Amino acid sequence: MSVLIVTHPSSHRHVTPPGHPERVARIEAVQHLLATLPYADLPRITAPAASRKQLARAHASDYIDAIESSAPEEGFVSLDPDTHMSPGSLEAARHAAGSAVAAVDAVLKGSHRAAFCAVRPCGHHAEYDRAMGFCLFDNVAVGAMHALEVHGLKRVAIVDFDVHHGNGTQDIFQSEPRVFFASSHQYPLYPGTGAAHETGVGNILNAPLSPMSGGKEMRSAYEGQILPAVDEFKPELLIVSAGFDAHVNDPLANLNWMDADFGWVTAELCKLAAKHCDGRIVSALEGGYDLEGLIGGLRAHLDALIDHVEAR
Repeated sequence: MSVLIVTHPSSHRHVTPPGHPERVARIEAVQHLLATLPYADLPRITAPAASRKQLARAHASDYIDAIESSAPEEGFVSLDPDTHMSPGSLEAARHAAGSAVAAVDAVLKGSHRAAFCAVRPCGHHAEYDRAMGFCLFDNVAVGAMHALEVHGLKRVAIVDFDVHHGNGTQDIFQSEPRVFFASSHQYPLYPGTGAAHETGVGNILNAPLSPMSGGKEMRSAYEGQILPAVDEFKPELLIVSAGFDAHVNDPLANLNWMDADFGWVTAELCKLAAKHCDGRIVSALEGGYDLEGLIGGLRAHLDALIDHVEAR
């Protein structure tokens, strides 16, 4: 048993305007890494498209209609200044959300203990009824709701270490006590949310990190706040929004994480999955816009997931 990789070729067909940071080259770089050893030996499946019912557990029906009707036959449609659709975007977004559903199924049915969704577009900025921040559907939220409603789980934890606050995930779950959401992120920074006082119904924990801080401050936030809170929540499944734009080389933010920092936080989350979730952990790709930083952080993340599975 090893880490399951969930992918779909439509991720390459979500095209953004020239110069946009969330570009096809990101998934090309990820797939190149996954084609090298030891990652080439990891089992993999093709992500299904999320059904309307699966999407509607996390998003308003009218919003899903709006996204579907916005898909262009050619060129680009801009949903906001940062978020665009091309002819392949709707298919890619459906399969990106479906990847989280498939990953949740795999770990909860026991065929795998860990899964990584290598897909795009990313999802954690997509709110219940609004697209933003390069995101159309909130992939991890769709996966978490699937775990609750289909598999009957009572407690799901989502931890987001993308450099930007996961406002969409927070928006969807801010009144849902079955889900605990924790986010570390640079603050202030886009999207402007994620202050420490934003706590939902006691199920939200934001750990803002100051610009130009680094791995030391991140580890302090996790050891002092996030890890104890997840431990206290005792989740039955742990889902990770794995963004790699806190990397020191990333052009969109000002944190100074090194590759090893992504490995450390992943290993610590895996310890909690081993303690409370029978090892079950699902990770989904979010941001990361410097290709070398993306791949360095992802390599450390995958290595920690592999170590977690092989230690059992």
